[in-house]
Amino acid sequence: MHKAIRLALAATILTPLAAAPAAQADNVASFRIDTKRIDTSLAEMVSGGRAAGVSALVWQGGRERYYGQFGFADREAKRGMSRDTLVNIFSMTKPVTGVALMTLWEQGKFGLDDPVARYIPEFADARFYAGNDANGVAMYKPATRPVLIRDLMRHTAGVPYGFTQTPPDILWRSTQPLSLDNDLETAAKMIGGLPLTFDPGTQWSYSSGVDVQARLVEIFSGMKFADYVAKTIFQPLGMKDSAWAQQADKLPRFAASYTKTTTGLARVPDEQARALSWAGKKMTMGGAGICTTIDDYMRFARMLLGKGTLDGVRILKPSTIRLMSTDQLDARVTQRLWLPGKGNVGFGLDFAVRVGQPKDAKENRGAVGEFFWDGAASTLFWVDPANDLAAVFFVQVFPFDGTLHHDFRTAVYGADYLGPAGD
Repeated sequence: MHKAIRLALAATILTPLAAAPAAQADNVASFRIDTKRIDTSLAEMVSGGRAAGVSALVWQGGRERYYGQFGFADREAKRGMSRDTLVNIFSMTKPVTGVALMTLWEQGKFGLDDPVARYIPEFADARFYAGNDANGVAMYKPATRPVLIRDLMRHTAGVPYGFTQTPPDILWRSTQPLSLDNDLETAAKMIGGLPLTFDPGTQWSYSSGVDVQARLVEIFSGMKFADYVAKTIFQPLGMKDSAWAQQADKLPRFAASYTKTTTGLARVPDEQARALSWAGKKMTMGGAGICTTIDDYMRFARMLLGKGTLDGVRILKPSTIRLMSTDQLDARVTQRLWLPGKGNVGFGLDFAVRVGQPKDAKENRGAVGEFFWDGAASTLFWVDPANDLAAVFFVQVFPFDGTLHHDFRTAVYGADYLGPAGD
């Protein structure tokens, strides 16, 4: 498998210029959506060789405020980006999984602080990596408390994902629980049997806990994960092009993926780029795999912006959206892997959450209270309740390039935007 894709698996019509809606509080700095500024930024991403093609969609104040597309969905075929281009969103799948699980929470199927072992026994008697002894041999200690469902959703479970050189991550890479030949039941059992990277609740570390969430959806619903998501999210929201297993007749709409090299962008072989989003596999990951269009994913984002409702269809209660988009990390959780690289943020339930204004010019522009996530091929979306705004950015380039996000956000808000001061 191509290295960029393998790393990702281990781990995601122009409108007129108009002013933003009136600020909802005195400390919300005003800004204007400048379509020319966004056009210039996106065009530079392509002309500068940072991406083969990009598209972006901004919704604000109950209407579409911007759509733009530049470059190619398939550079070699000279097929341009378009609104119906299918893009592999990788970890932008995770918020969809979280929403699916929370629909079952609203039904009273489980509690957020239920031990995972109650439903997946392999998580019982968990132990965590406690460093090496004097001879360099890994030491393990019993977890001081069980892994909770809440831990899976806020990445405090200590479940490995293969990112580091710790023994649990090395075991993860050798056992490959998320092999496409496994189903979710098998994968969750394998993950539950691995040692944890830390004592539950003590650190933040991006993990395969979202894939365990997907298995919990199956257990609580009695349905296959992908079928439940289609029934409760995709179909009600009219996300007609969103799926894990895309059909062959949609192949001509699929975006190619590219890897940055010292000589430019190199195409990822199609069979590798499409591995997660094509039919004929057992695995339906909770953490990756959805292939969708920019309009489809914006419908998901608009539902979140609408406090769980879109076009009269309610997916979740407003209180549930507030819970998911509220920072869940205790102040004692000071070890947060690379999360601080996302900005002045904490983490809710399957979303990063902005908790303070940008601290410097290098940090992404955004408003306190926004919640968001991104994908390994450099895709991004965010929901900004303070400004009644949602944005989706599509691209397919490896390795993950956060500078694209920085530049797109700057184009949307302006370089000096700070937003609310926060509490």
